[in-house]
Amino acid sequence: MRLHRLDITAFGPFGGAQSVDFDALSAAGLFLLHGPTGAGKTSVLDAVCYALYGSVPGARQGMTLRSDHADPRTRTQVTLDLTVAGRRLEITRQPPWERPKLRGTGTTVDKAQTWLREYDPVAGAWKDRSRSHQEIGEEVTQLLGMSREQFCQVVLLPQGDFARFLRADAEARGRLLGRLFDTQRFADVEKRLADRRRTTEARVRDGDAALLADAHRMQQAAGDAMELPELTPGEPGLADAVLGAAAVARSTAREQLTIARLRLAAAESAQAAAGRALEETREVARLQQRFAQARERARLLEERAEAYRAAQARMERSRKAESVAPALHLRDDAEAEHERAARQEAHARALLPDTYAEAGAAGLAAAARRAAEELGSLESARRAEQRLTDLLAERAGLDRQERADDDVLADAEQWLAGWEETRAGLQARIDAAQEAAARAEQLAERREPAQRRLRAARERDRLAGDTEAAAAQVRRAEQDALAAKEHWLDVKEQRLDGIAAELAARLTDGEPCAVCGATEHPAPARKDAGHVGRDAEEAALAAYQHAQQVRDDAERRLAAVREALGRRH
Repeated sequence: MRLHRLDITAFGPFGGAQSVDFDALSAAGLFLLHGPTGAGKTSVLDAVCYALYGSVPGARQGMTLRSDHADPRTRTQVTLDLTVAGRRLEITRQPPWERPKLRGTGTTVDKAQTWLREYDPVAGAWKDRSRSHQEIGEEVTQLLGMSREQFCQVVLLPQGDFARFLRADAEARGRLLGRLFDTQRFADVEKRLADRRRTTEARVRDGDAALLADAHRMQQAAGDAMELPELTPGEPGLADAVLGAAAVARSTAREQLTIARLRLAAAESAQAAAGRALEETREVARLQQRFAQARERARLLEERAEAYRAAQARMERSRKAESVAPALHLRDDAEAEHERAARQEAHARALLPDTYAEAGAAGLAAAARRAAEELGSLESARRAEQRLTDLLAERAGLDRQERADDDVLADAEQWLAGWEETRAGLQARIDAAQEAAARAEQLAERREPAQRRLRAARERDRLAGDTEAAAAQVRRAEQDALAAKEHWLDVKEQRLDGIAAELAARLTDGEPCAVCGATEHPAPARKDAGHVGRDAEEAALAAYQHAQQVRDDAERRLAAVREALGRRH
C-alpha cells in the first residue's frame, strides 16, 4: 500500500481543510510526523484509518470525529488517495452530521456517506466504483488482507496497543502474522521438504541395499581377501564401511596381480631361453644336413670325372675349328651375291628395246647419255609451261584489282556528290553545340545558389528527422523516468511494509523501544527472505535520478535540434 494524498475537513483538531501530500514527503525517503502533544499527529493516522475502514483505532472509537473548531455549516470529510495491489483508489468518507436546518430553527442529521473511485490509466480519468459502506469495506479488507483491528494493531501501532500485541500469546500472534504475511507458502514448503526428506531416505535405503548386494558379490569374487561387516540398509557409515572393505580387497588383489605378473615374466624369460636353445639346435641340424649333401655331391663328381675330361677334349677341338669358319661363310656370301647380280641383269635386258638387248657395256653407256640429254630438254619445257600458268594467274588478279578500284572510285564520286548536304548538317550541329555551351555558362551562374538551396533543404530534412528521433527519445526517457519512479515508490513501499523488522534490528535488551518505549523485547520482528532494505531503496532512487538526468539530457538535445531547425527556416 502507498499513500499519495490525504484531505481532511473539520476532522479531529483540524477545524478547516488540511491536505497532506505523501508523494512530496516520500521524495526524500522516510519522513516523521512530529509535534507537541495535541498538535494532531494521531489524528492524521486516525483520518487514514477512518478513510479505509470507516472508524478510528482503539479507545477513540467512542469519541466524536467532528472538530469542535469547525464552522457549523462545514461538513466533516476525509478523502484518501492511495495505491494498493496495483490499483489507484480514492476513498471519501463523511460521518453522520448534525447540521442546522435550512428553514426555521433547530438541527437535522445527515446520514454518513462513502464514495469509492478508481483511476483508469487508459482513459486518464477517475471512475466511480461504489457508494455502499459494506461493499467498500469488503473491497478494502480484501485488498489490504487485514481487518481494521489488525491494521490498527500492526500498521498504525497506536499508543498502548503495541504493548498488547507483544503480550499476546504465540498462537494468537502466529495466527495474526500468518494471515498478514501469508505464511501458508512457507508451510507448504516445509511440507514439501518433509516429503522430499522421506523420499530421499527411501532412495538412500534402496541405494544401500543395492550397495550391499554389490558388496556381497565382490566378497564372493574376492574370497578371503575381503571381510565385510554385518550391515543393514540405512545404517550410518554403511557406504564408508563398504568402501573400506573394497579398498582392502583392491589392495590384496593388486598384490596378487603383481605376484602373477612376476611369475609371468619369469615364465616368459624361461620360454625365451628355451626358444634360443631350440634355434641353436636347429642351426646345428641344418649345417649337418648341408655337410652330408656336400659329401654326396663330391662322390658323384668323382664318379663323373672321366666323362668330364673327354668332353673337355672335344671342346678344345671345337675351339680350333672356329678360326677357319669365317672364310667358309665369305665364300657362301659371294656365290649368293653373284647369283642375284645375274638375275638383275637378265631382268634389265628384258626391259630394253630389241636393239639394245644384245649390246655390250659400251653400247649401253652411249644410250644412257642420249637419254639424259632428252630428259634435260623436257625439263626446260616443263618450266616454261609453269611460268605461263603463273602469268595467267597474275593477270586474273590484276583484273580483279581493277574492278575493285572502279568500285572505290564510284563510291568516292557518290560521297563527293552528297558532301554539301553533310557539311550543312555538321555546321548545324556545331551551331547547336555553341548555343548549348552559351546556355551552360548562363546556367552555371545560377547553379551555385541552387546548390546552396539544395544543401539547406537537405540539412532541414536531416534536422527534421533528428527532431523526430530526439522527440521519440524524450518520450522513451519520460516513460523510463516514470517507470523508475514507480519502481522506486514500490521499493519504498515494500521497505515501509517491512520497517518493523528494520526497527527491531536496532533493539537492545534493556534499552527503550523507539516506537512503544518498552524496555523488554520478547518477540521482535524478523526480516523475511524478501525484505527490502535501505540499499535497495537508495539503488532504486539512484536509478530514478539517473532516468531523470537522461530525460533532461534528451530534452536539451531536442531543444538544440529544434533551435537549429528554426534557424534553417
